[in-house]
Amino acid sequence: MLGLTCIDVDGTLVGSSNEVLPAVWDAAELAVAAGMHLCLSTGRPAFGKARAYAERLDPQGWHIFQNGASIVNLESGESLSEPLPQESLLELIEKSRRLGRILEVYTDSEYTVDSDQPLAVEHAALLGVPYVRRDPLSLKGQVVRVQWVVPIEQTGEVLAEAHDGLSLHPAGSPAMPDTMFISVTRAGVGKASAVQSVASRYGLPLADVMMVGDGENDVGVMREVGHPVAMGNAVPAALAAARYTVGSVDEAGLAEALRLALRLERTGVTLSG
Repeated sequence: MLGLTCIDVDGTLVGSSNEVLPAVWDAAELAVAAGMHLCLSTGRPAFGKARAYAERLDPQGWHIFQNGASIVNLESGESLSEPLPQESLLELIEKSRRLGRILEVYTDSEYTVDSDQPLAVEHAALLGVPYVRRDPLSLKGQVVRVQWVVPIEQTGEVLAEAHDGLSLHPAGSPAMPDTMFISVTRAGVGKASAVQSVASRYGLPLADVMMVGDGENDVGVMREVGHPVAMGNAVPAALAAARYTVGSVDEAGLAEALRLALRLERTGVTLSG
């Protein structure tokens, strides 16, 4: 079997119901019992529902949140997270206020949103945290990411704007199909760089890693690992990057991918952790 399977959340682990299907949990339990590491690899933060998913998948392991800006070991609390430059943070906060556009600001353990627009309230519910409007500059701790939350028709406009020294990671959710979440991280930070860090911690080459995803923000890592898997509901770019395709999220396609990971053989190469 493979040593590490990385799992996206929205559109992969959870579908239109915003819940994980029982068949997926069953397959995950079998994979862990066989000795496989399961690593959440999501744009969501390391709290709320995403943290609960990670704890159920592998409570002692490494997990990737916030499109690679947060890399956290749940057992030890160790973090490999990358800070967002302070100058960029202040510029983006000013821009959000000027445009009246929703901007969420995140540390490893909490977030703020200075907006009472319906999308901001709805997203808090999706994340599984209370909605509280709060000044982003009141956050304590290191800011690792911000996120534009916009109607899906505004996606192209936001992606075309200058974000100097930063990387953008657009992603959607079946639970909010008319919304686009555009994460903004330090340049070079993404799921691909984070998966490399986690694989190294486990002493595994990327050739022995599976990534299961469906979105644009999964494509980079899918191109790097030995076993990229696209969900049946994946965007065209993810389907093109995949070596395997499984059923859709609402058909428990992730369970199919985990069964595949149990059947595949490793290369036999071991890295130092």
